[in-house]
Amino acid sequence: MKRIGLFLSAVWCWTLSAGAQNFSYEVVQQGDGVFYAPASPAVELTVANEGQRVDSTCVSLTVTTDDRRPVGSFAQQVVLPAGARVPVRFTFTVPGPGFYRCLLTDAEGTEIRRFNIGYEPEFIVSLGDAQPDLREFWDRARAELDAVDPEYEMTLLPEKSSRIREIYLVRMKSLGGVTIQGYYARPVKKGKYPVIVGYMGYGSKPWCPDPNNPEFAEFVLSVRGQALNEPDNTYGDWITWGLDDKEHYYYRGAFMDLIRAIDFVCSREEVRQDAIFAEGGSQGGAFTLAACALDHRIRAAAPYIPFLSDYPDYFRIVHWPAEPVLKRQRELGISDEELYRTLSYFDIKNLVPWITCPVMMGVGLQDEVCPPHTNFSGYNRITTEKTYRIFPQCGHDVGPEWWPARAEFFKKYL
Repeated sequence: MKRIGLFLSAVWCWTLSAGAQNFSYEVVQQGDGVFYAPASPAVELTVANEGQRVDSTCVSLTVTTDDRRPVGSFAQQVVLPAGARVPVRFTFTVPGPGFYRCLLTDAEGTEIRRFNIGYEPEFIVSLGDAQPDLREFWDRARAELDAVDPEYEMTLLPEKSSRIREIYLVRMKSLGGVTIQGYYARPVKKGKYPVIVGYMGYGSKPWCPDPNNPEFAEFVLSVRGQALNEPDNTYGDWITWGLDDKEHYYYRGAFMDLIRAIDFVCSREEVRQDAIFAEGGSQGGAFTLAACALDHRIRAAAPYIPFLSDYPDYFRIVHWPAEPVLKRQRELGISDEELYRTLSYFDIKNLVPWITCPVMMGVGLQDEVCPPHTNFSGYNRITTEKTYRIFPQCGHDVGPEWWPARAEFFKKYL
């Protein structure tokens, strides 16, 4: 297990001018915003007096857990000569491993900055709630998928192709006979190539692989009802479809679509079947982890900001997707126990112990869509070689440095 926090400046800064007051504030957080014992969490900023005389102000810090339970409140009085700048540092303790919300305010209670920090994320414990028949449930789904003739269809798209790569629209049958689609890029030069299977985010618009990459084949999948398949969507809001029955919940079919994508690339003569890689962000990150758990043909995987993990904690931390899911729960008249039992079959934290390949995960420390707590709830239950990279200023995204790092990670396993 390795942690890599190199995707950051030596200092990450935010500045706020304090309006009517003569002070400005610059948050000068050292490191990647994640702290490891024996170091204590700390928040740092610089206060500047931009007025013409000696003046004073008070800077306050409030810390809560990521689900907004109080941890502590702190304040420091600062006296500055005209034009002076002074550092202010708050050092504090937190209840345990996790992610914490920090709010800095000035003497008038005006927000200076709010942001997240982390403490010992590799020791976050999210207990599994897998049902006894979890393996049988997914083995049965896989057997049903295997019984469906994929009926692969490929249509060359000259307008999207280049002299380096041909781009195809692919159509195929998945679980339940549902037609799904994707874009496939094949290098023009004859040979055997590694392949990257890309899984897409929730509601993402269709996109094609780069037509100018000669080193890899690539397949970007659109799961049922989404992206290329959205014009024929019959599921409504995907995450709420079939919540009252695990056999008909949306993600049972969608997870099998992930496997069908691997079936497709394995059917291609130009693909090296010992060099299949998977990647995706958000829902695509969850899909990447689910695919690795359910299909061991993947050589290595690079999920980032992964979705769909640790539903009970997830729903306490952020409003979406909790609000539509809980609204649908009320409409269906099902209990919390019934809801979370159904979701447990699709919870990434329950599936990742089955992963057998190396994993590199990207995390946006300020993510309010797929909070870092939920990223690590699954990651910490992976037992294979793994590493993570934290982007301290990123929300629901990763920085540009992710892409060359992910490329090097894949090449390591060729």
